[in-house]
Amino acid sequence: MLNGSFNNQNTKSLMSEYASLLGDAVLRHRTRVAEHSARIETELANKVKSEFISNMSHELRTPLNTVIGFSKILAENNRSKLSDENVAEYASLIHDAAVHLLSVINDILDISKMQSGKYALNEHEIDLAAVLEECAKSAKRLGDSKNITLVFLSPPSLTTIRGEENKLAQIFNNIISNAIKFTPPGGTVVIEALRNPDQSVTVLVRDTGVGMSAEELSVALTPFGQVDGSRARWQEGTGLGLTIAKALTELHGGQLQIESEKERGTQVSVHLPSPHHVSIAQGRGAALGTFMSGPDPSSR
Repeated sequence: MLNGSFNNQNTKSLMSEYASLLGDAVLRHRTRVAEHSARIETELANKVKSEFISNMSHELRTPLNTVIGFSKILAENNRSKLSDENVAEYASLIHDAAVHLLSVINDILDISKMQSGKYALNEHEIDLAAVLEECAKSAKRLGDSKNITLVFLSPPSLTTIRGEENKLAQIFNNIISNAIKFTPPGGTVVIEALRNPDQSVTVLVRDTGVGMSAEELSVALTPFGQVDGSRARWQEGTGLGLTIAKALTELHGGQLQIESEKERGTQVSVHLPSPHHVSIAQGRGAALGTFMSGPDPSSR
């Protein structure tokens, strides 16, 4: 009896010791995995920051060099005797460079405010169809310059959205310009607005561009992140466009999601809730002719 009791206690002791050793091993493994993940995240963050600094140097220096160079030529006009056409051309180049520089600075300030939590919207009811129409018109001009077909599909009525109009426009301008930027000539960008049964709205922006892998997607939504730092893929921009669009969408109570496939294209979906079920009973798009399509995409 005593021997049986002793064996039972010994077995419990061994099991307890084994459980302790197993727990320690599991803890060490989890610690190693966490450290490895943290190291990878740190390396990725450092890479993104380094590429951003490199890109930002280009983004700031290029327009500044334009402003300095052409303003110097204009300042020496008496000696160089420029024609009126040259003066107008150089002044236009200086203006465009200054506007681009201001855009870069505004992007940096916007993301800084949003990350600090000090960003507030000036909300009121917005005719989202009108906002999308203006974004589409502006994007069509950019698309035409790259020989990219732009298609805008909108239902005959869209729910109004509560938010800030210029920030909603900023969301879609960022997404659409990004789609055009990474779509080669001859490609297509589709902007499609869907009215959901709960009166919320989903806006889809699809392109036939270069697409992204799962790893590249995570970088694309990182502040200052551009997918490929190589000169072959390097595109003009701060790398803040999608980050700002996502942050502004969330400030409006919405969600931004990205689906992409390498070499096949990307789809960005923006879902915006409608706290007030107010319908704008007028169609949008007829004025844009063949550029626009009339059928209600939500009925598909």
